[in-house]
Amino acid sequence: MAPTSGSPATQIREILAAARLEHVRYAIRDIAVLAEEVVRQGHEILPLNIGDPCQFDFETPPALIEAVARAMRDGHNGYAPSLGVPEALEAIRGEAHRKGIRDVQSVFVTQGVSEAVELSMAALVNPGENALTPSPEYPLYWAVLAKLGAELNTYSLDESLGWEPDVDDMVRRITPGTRALVVINPNNPTGAVYSRRKLEAIAELVREHNLVVFADEIYDKLTFEGEHLSFAAVAPDVPVITFGGLSKAYLAPGWRVGWVIASGDGAALKPYLEGIHKLLRARLSANHPEQYAIRPALEGPQDHLPGVLRKLKARGDLTVEFANSTPRLGCAPPRGAFYAFPRLEISSGDEEFVQGLLREKHVLLVHGSGFGQAPGTRHFRIVFLPDEPTLRRAYQAIAEYLKEHYT
Repeated sequence: MAPTSGSPATQIREILAAARLEHVRYAIRDIAVLAEEVVRQGHEILPLNIGDPCQFDFETPPALIEAVARAMRDGHNGYAPSLGVPEALEAIRGEAHRKGIRDVQSVFVTQGVSEAVELSMAALVNPGENALTPSPEYPLYWAVLAKLGAELNTYSLDESLGWEPDVDDMVRRITPGTRALVVINPNNPTGAVYSRRKLEAIAELVREHNLVVFADEIYDKLTFEGEHLSFAAVAPDVPVITFGGLSKAYLAPGWRVGWVIASGDGAALKPYLEGIHKLLRARLSANHPEQYAIRPALEGPQDHLPGVLRKLKARGDLTVEFANSTPRLGCAPPRGAFYAFPRLEISSGDEEFVQGLLREKHVLLVHGSGFGQAPGTRHFRIVFLPDEPTLRRAYQAIAEYLKEHYT
């Protein structure tokens, strides 16, 4: 049929996505696409893939829910100040003091830690520069750096030392374009918690190369043994951007409430923080009524935490016992968060293993290559948030799958 008068004769060409998105991956959600297909086939999934405690037997503290509901009833439903509501900022400063963080230069509230990471990196890293990120790591950092047109540059976590950072490898990886170093402690995906000695060694390196530290400490209250040490408390002179929020210890991931504590030398940080504040103003504000849960969370009773930690410790122990008693598996014990990163001794790839397990046994894990791992090694991440009977069912299915396919 001939085009009507005045209509364009040429066909619309394919509209391509930006080339920088080639390196944007998020394995945690990507594998869920296959899981949806398995569910459509009528199967029940045993989900061990996403760190959302609210999907399991963990409940948001009622005082936090009431604080948000009260804020809504009181009319706090418009835009908030760009940095956050005053009472929330005051509570975050109090939290910084309790964590031993001094020389606080700025605090602000974000749409979860994800926005905190993106804003902090966007204000610092230019195209072609890089920030050192751990391998394995939480893949958000790769995705943000790819969107910024930055180079990907990773340092190793040492599995033989319980997944502590390899400082010698950090030294080898630093380039003239390195602007920052990411420390995730307690760690996602390994569950490692770092010693003072290790944090001090990293601090020495950071001072030498004039780097900013991005200290992701969202799991700081979820440690099973010993005390969590905040990087900014260990190295008060170093420029540190500390990430925290309500999603994990306060069991409210869907509220998307995160925050940043920026500390260190004020004169050195001033131009960088002015850049972050400019980005904060440009995006208007974080969720408004949910910010009124920050003060009761940080200053109110913490009586939900002992029960949370008991569950997580028992489920983590069960996970390690399973992995270290099952042929072709092995696991360094997690000391915090709710993740384990077992080693997988098979000839095929870990993504192939995870996909086959999902299709045949309906257990949903995330492949280790989605987080990064040493060449020649294979892993998968377990989220041990489900109750113990569910975990036992899942672990029996994994053992059966290994026996059926890899003996």
